Amino acid sequence: MKLFETKQIATIDAYTIQNEPISDEDLMVRASMTFVNEVLSSTLSGTVAVFCGPGNNGGDGYVIAKALTESYRFDVAVYTLDLGKSMHGAQLFHYNQLCASGKAKINLIKAKSDFPNLKKVDLVIDALFGSGLTRPLKGVPAELVYSINENKVRVWAVDIPSGLMGEQSAEVEQTIINAEKTITFQFPKLSFFMPENQEYVGAFSVKDIELHPKIVEQLETPYRWLDDQEINKIYKKRSKFSHKGTFGHALLIAGSYGKIGAAVLASKACLRSGVGLLTTHIPHNGAAIIQTAVPEAMLCIDPSDLMFTSVENIDRYDAIGVGPALGTKLNSKRGLEALLKEASAPMVLDADALNLLSENNDLLTFLPEDSILTPHPKEFERLTGKASNRWMQIEKAIGFCQKHQVNLVLKGAYTAIIDREGHVFFNSTGNVGMATAGSGDVLCGIILGLLAQNYKPIEAAKLGVFIHGRSADIVKTKRGITSMIASDIIDGLGAAFLPFE
Repeated sequence: MKLFETKQIATIDAYTIQNEPISDEDLMVRASMTFVNEVLSSTLSGTVAVFCGPGNNGGDGYVIAKALTESYRFDVAVYTLDLGKSMHGAQLFHYNQLCASGKAKINLIKAKSDFPNLKKVDLVIDALFGSGLTRPLKGVPAELVYSINENKVRVWAVDIPSGLMGEQSAEVEQTIINAEKTITFQFPKLSFFMPENQEYVGAFSVKDIELHPKIVEQLETPYRWLDDQEINKIYKKRSKFSHKGTFGHALLIAGSYGKIGAAVLASKACLRSGVGLLTTHIPHNGAAIIQTAVPEAMLCIDPSDLMFTSVENIDRYDAIGVGPALGTKLNSKRGLEALLKEASAPMVLDADALNLLSENNDLLTFLPEDSILTPHPKEFERLTGKASNRWMQIEKAIGFCQKHQVNLVLKGAYTAIIDREGHVFFNSTGNVGMATAGSGDVLCGIILGLLAQNYKPIEAAKLGVFIHGRSADIVKTKRGITSMIASDIIDGLGAAFLPFE
């Protein structure tokens, strides 16, 4: 799914109104009723306070309020923030419709003394400010949002929590609605994917309001939402006459003394991702462990008993993965440098391979074009320097990928995959149970296995991240999140691939 900045969404709205055609009043109803249906399909009932602001978001609020008054389950009160500006257009139309119905009391808020007591309210609907906000709230609007938050009442936000902007991470001093749930129209807002904004957005759901498909297709955007539809375009069906040679030979370089488990996890994940052949390169002391734990993997033994120092005959492999628990000793640095200079196969660099790059920036010049780097936020910070928030981190990642002509998997909730042209793909799968030792090793193995199967590097990154998260979601339904471990994610991979086969 394409993701758009808020100014582009306004363009899409306007095009839809003109070319469907549909009136702006009716488009407002179409959008607002998706919110109403969500409320009506819940178990909520009782007193509802609808807060309406001065723009189209407020117009949505009036439509929602009127519809909810027609349900016996709700006692609706409406609060209109009056900033001294006249209503117009669709907002004024629906305000008049609500007034004419006579079914809800409309209360004006001009000053702090007009704020309602919300202690007996069962649900607050936030329709104060929409995604077009361009600066932090000040004055009475900020005080009103603060008052709502202080009452600690359940809040559902219309399209976006008031005070939050469409494309930014929230700053500490901003006043923003703390929503339990956000029901957003047509597209998730980019700010929903930033960890700094989680406390405001809560759980979000996306409602299709049938904006015109032609303008959605025509408008260019560097942002995408990775969902089943996007993955279906990537996944390669297998031919009946395939054999193990069809699905590539991967080389995994991983493990050091005391940390051979990372090589085990990455090897198993690589094999479960469908690779035809896997050779795991490990220090001598790990040979018996890998042969026992992963009998399907062939071994390449390092001259060192303790660490990675060198690997030969790399031309025989279709893809190379390096990094899990490698260590950052000088000999491993030399081995990585030689590998980067000699490799012609596509590469995945993870964990200690990234730490070696951070400690030896000169190695960045040897990165093979179109490589895949898979840092978690701290590893990325060590690689490129500090960023004050996730949005700035993503901007850094875009610049890094364009400069070095690589792909980057910036791990975390809604993992961001950035290609060398600067396109950003936010992942839709996964859960907090993945915050466990070895989860990254599993992802490295999955991406490596896909890369060896002749997926393009950006395709391998997108499919790998999606399947990794989908597997964890499957595990969550069986084991929950607290007890999830990395091996569980490997065990779930078969079921994660199944819908696409």
